[in-house]
Amino acid sequence: MKIITFDVFRTLGLAGVRYIKPERMYDHLDEIQAADWLLFPAYWQVHTLVYGLKARIFPSLASYHLGHNKVEQTRAFMAVCPEHVPPTEILGTSRASLDLVESRFGYPFIAKRIKSSMGDGVSLIDCREALEAHIEDEPVLYAQQRLPVDRDLRIVVVGGEVLTAYWRVTPLGGYRANVSQGGRVEHDDIPEAATALALRLARELDIDHAGFDIAMVDGHPYVFEFNRLFGNQGIADSSKRIGHAIKRVLGIGTDIDPDLDPERDPDGEPPLKMTA
Repeated sequence: MKIITFDVFRTLGLAGVRYIKPERMYDHLDEIQAADWLLFPAYWQVHTLVYGLKARIFPSLASYHLGHNKVEQTRAFMAVCPEHVPPTEILGTSRASLDLVESRFGYPFIAKRIKSSMGDGVSLIDCREALEAHIEDEPVLYAQQRLPVDRDLRIVVVGGEVLTAYWRVTPLGGYRANVSQGGRVEHDDIPEAATALALRLARELDIDHAGFDIAMVDGHPYVFEFNRLFGNQGIADSSKRIGHAIKRVLGIGTDIDPDLDPERDPDGEPPLKMTA
């Protein structure tokens, strides 16, 4: 089986996979068209690969399209599991929109940039002036009720399997639980309701590589978002475990083309080195 990856760091657990830089795609079209699978293309490549070259990609097309921004995935969540979505408004930035959000949520509430990760672009809005400042650079007002929680869960699902689930505890006085924002990781007492919701969303929305962020309020899970490219810090032996899960999705065992060198790209550049 011939497999090409466009992201060598995401496929360290897969031997015998050809690495091609995304920006060199057009120099290797014959090889790309001959491949059985294409792994982790950049978002800008996806439509060309799927619709133009009729290629099979991983993660799934739904993982890319729904994971592209918070608006796309939140609207999908509202359709398939509205009872698990925090009260949310997705609006323009007119004065009427600001008035509506104030009326519905009061202050403080959470406003989010629709394309962001690691807690960047998440703001605690505590007054009209802060709201007006937030929308100065935002074409969409994504506003969400602030839930009464001091932590949330990161649940990583690959190929229908939960690879890890852990709490991210918000720093004292903060409002973002992301590890990159100082959140503390805890692995105890993971609620089954949260992992069940992550698995349900992955199954119903055809999401096969994602980290879901879920909060618990009085035993009820609420999904915030998912990240198609998630951090691996909470997964023991992450490369090996994720590699096994990916192989299961692709339907392969040890039959990857043995002539492919996983550590050298086809343009002759030296292997990439990982450092701690």
